[in-house]
Order: sequence, then C-alpha cells, then structure tokens
Amino acid sequence: MTAQKSFIRRRPFSSLGVLILLVLLALIWTWRVQLQAFPTIISAYTAKEYCSCRYVMNNPVDYCQSYVKQWLPSTLTESLSEKRITATGMGRESSAQWQGLRQGCRLVSPAS
Repeated sequence: MTAQKSFIRRRPFSSLGVLILLVLLALIWTWRVQLQAFPTIISAYTAKEYCSCRYVMNNPVDYCQSYVKQWLPSTLTESLSEKRITATGMGRESSAQWQGLRQGCRLVSPAS
C-alpha cells in the first residue's frame, strides 16, 4: 500500500505559482481604487509640469518635452493662444492652463 503524495509535494512550483497569483489578486482587489486613478495621474502630471515649464519658467519647447518625458507614453497638445496644454496618456486626457503670473498653471477640465 503506497500513500499518495499531496498536490503540493508533487508540484511545488505550480503550488507556489498559484499562491503568488492569489496574493496578487488580493493586492489588486485591495488597491483597486488607487489603481483606477493611476492613469489619470500620468496625464495630469504631464500637463501640469509641461505648462509650468513653458509658461511659468519660460523654457523652450524641446527642454520642456524632455523635462516631462516619462517611461509611459503620452502625447502633448499645446494651444499657444489660450496657453493651454492637453496631455493624453494611458487612455486619459488632462489639461492645464496658465492662469497668470501669481497663479501659475492649474489643471482644468479638458472640455472647458
């Protein structure tokens, strides 16, 4: 009579993989609100920092583009007449507009 080995003893790497997957799913569920906000943070950061670089610090376009460059791709659209920057990244869009000398740049809704 031979005793059957448990699943964990027969497949230790598969068992570890399943355990890691369960821990990751629990973490994702715990941080779901923060993870949903992350894409908006990328585009908002890019728009605000680029606006400040261009209109508050009066730096050239090339410098400001390299200043806000990130590992995650984003696109920038600049409206010179309104002094408004629109950044799109990870499927989200954010805009920042120069408010004046004392106020600097501020995030605004993209439709306004």
